[in-house]
Formats: sequence, C-alpha cells, structure tokens
Amino acid sequence: MKNVGLDGEIEDSAIIPVPNSDLVLVKNIDIFTPILDEPEIMGEIAAANVTNDIYAMNVLEISGMLVFLGLKTNMPLEIAEGILQGIKQYIEKKLNSKILGGHTIYSEWPLIGGEASGFLNKNKVIKKNNVKENDLLILTKPIGNQASMAAYRLQKTNIEMLEQYSHDELETSIDLSIKLMTTPLKDVVKIIHSYEDLSFIHSMTDISGFGLAGHLKEILLNSQFSANINLIPYIKLTRELALDFGYKFEKLLMPETAGGMLISINKDHAQGFSEKLKNNGVQNWIIGEITKDRRNPKIRISENVQLVEVIKY
Repeated sequence: MKNVGLDGEIEDSAIIPVPNSDLVLVKNIDIFTPILDEPEIMGEIAAANVTNDIYAMNVLEISGMLVFLGLKTNMPLEIAEGILQGIKQYIEKKLNSKILGGHTIYSEWPLIGGEASGFLNKNKVIKKNNVKENDLLILTKPIGNQASMAAYRLQKTNIEMLEQYSHDELETSIDLSIKLMTTPLKDVVKIIHSYEDLSFIHSMTDISGFGLAGHLKEILLNSQFSANINLIPYIKLTRELALDFGYKFEKLLMPETAGGMLISINKDHAQGFSEKLKNNGVQNWIIGEITKDRRNPKIRISENVQLVEVIKY
C-alpha cells in the first residue's frame, strides 16, 4: 500500500499537515517476513525498511518507532529478544532516535516491522514525482541484495545449486548485502540539509520491493519523461546469481530490501552533489538521465550500459 502526499499524490510516506504551523508530520508503516536467520541483524534490516521511507521525504530526524512483531507460538524467546535488540540498536545507535512502544501478536509466519515518523518544514519536503528534463539520476547503493539473500538461503538448503561459485566470494557478497541493508539513508539527508537552497533536487525515493526500474516508473508516473540508464552498480556476484535464479537483472526489476536513495537532480549540480556525498562517506553513482518523450515515456537501458561490480561499501 502506498502513502498519500499533500496534494493527493502517491508518496513513500504519508504527509500530514500540523495545524497552525509550517510543519508536516511524515509517517510510514512497513511489515515484512524474515530473510535472515540471525535475529539481531534481521531486526536492524526491519528498522531500516521502516525508516528509509521517512528519509526519502527529506526528513532528517526520526521522532521514534513503534515496533510490530508477529510471532509463532513455538518461537524460542531468544529469537524475539534478538529481533527487538536489533531494532533497538539500529534506532538508538544508528539513528539517534528511540523505540516508543509497539504491539505483538501470534502469527503462523513471523512478521517484523512497525511505524516511524518525523517532522519537517513543508517547504523542505522532496516529492517523488517532480522530475525535470535533463535531470541526472544518482543512486546511493548498488543493487542486487535479494539475489545474494537467495544464495544465503541456498547455502542452508540446496548448497549443490551454488557449486559453481567460490564460497569465499559468496560470503563476501552476502556480507556486503547485509552491510548495505543495515546502512541508514540518514547521511544522504544530512548532506541535503547542508544546502540552504534545495531546489536543485527535484525528486527522491528509496529503492525497495519494486526494484530500480519499478521505482523509476513511480517517479516518472503521469509525466512525459523517460529515464535513460547508462550505468548499473551491482553487488559482487549478484548479476550472475540473479541470472541463475531467474531475477530480472537485465530489466532492473530485481526486488531490493532497504536499498539506496534514488535522486533526480539538476544536471548542473549533479557532479558537485555527488562529490559532496562521496566526501562525506556516501558512495554513489550517476546512473542516467531524464529526457522528454511525449509519445512513449519509458525506461531505456543503454545497449552499452556500464556494469560496475561493487566489492566494498
């Protein structure tokens, strides 16, 4: 389910005006099923999933998180405690925010997530659907984490399906994916807030379940623009894994969990902004551009697209 913005547009989070002020309350809820066996790491990923949509609206400070857990009746207590510890660590240590409470139910399948919110001046909200002609597209994390998570699961259930891959390289890919999924998008927003004038940033969204192409389609919705992609950064091995497992890497439709920020930015500011992100520890890539196409707006992947395998972050 998508959220509704100030003008009835579809946004990453709900935007609620605060009466008698210039503030808006930005809220998001997200619940999903586990992708890892390690409870604390899974808690961190769940917290990232909930809060990334808040950051995608340009909110700098998360006011707090309400946690939701759906637990099987026979689940060992230490697993639930580990998940909660991971969420707490992520929210308090990485985001400098707090857990406000939550709700727990019994469920046939584990469910993890919750609700988070934050306040922002209404004039600083960065919407999803506001791309401009000749904008450049910046992505702050490589794609591919769900392909490596598939390999993680196969290591435990069908290891023979991975016999063509080096064990050490698989572990490197999995470890990098976990690091990326537990890296907040807060630092991206912190750099944005260092500018007095934000008008050069036209649209922003985070990459998650719809994959890079799916979220590109969202920012192009109801526009007359196309996106031309000429560079694809991907996590080590995930292109090969995606092709083996049937993920749609070539069409950029692989689902992601807690992926990077996708930013559509005035071309004259893109290089400087990209450098400022890098200088402040945020890897990023200029992956393409926005062009006008009245007749057939779509996502075009260049025949000579540059594939960049990322081995560390």
